[in-house]
Amino acid sequence: MKIKKAKPEDHIRLTEITKKSKAYWGYSEEQILKWNDNLTISKIYIEENDVFNLVDENKIIGYYSYLKEEKNQVKLDNLFILPEYIGKGFGKYLMDDFIERMRNEKCKKIILDSEPNAEQFYQKLGFQKVGEFETSIKNRFMPIMEMSL
Repeated sequence: MKIKKAKPEDHIRLTEITKKSKAYWGYSEEQILKWNDNLTISKIYIEENDVFNLVDENKIIGYYSYLKEEKNQVKLDNLFILPEYIGKGFGKYLMDDFIERMRNEKCKKIILDSEPNAEQFYQKLGFQKVGEFETSIKNRFMPIMEMSL
């Protein structure tokens, strides 16, 4: 298992992982299509942001990306894993790498908007819910979470 910086040509694979991972939580195909723009990872996105792939036997099975928001604060923008790898420690493996990377960069705070179904995952890693906002789906709220380093 390796974590490698993503290349722009990975965009199709990362988009596939994103959509499959989101669908894992029971969202309909119609809903996934409505979110198409938000779930698409472009070449430009990879060129302009920090994106890291989780690679198993030369196959990308997950990734994370983050945005530098302020001098000492970053936002975890994406963390997705293929459904067959969910619940097997790979998400934690990615998050451990991400958090260590942020510590090495002298980051003081990480923020993220959590998939509602993943809130407990982030809480187990030490994130705290600090707010929420309603999504395009009525009565579905995205937790806003943060962790101080």
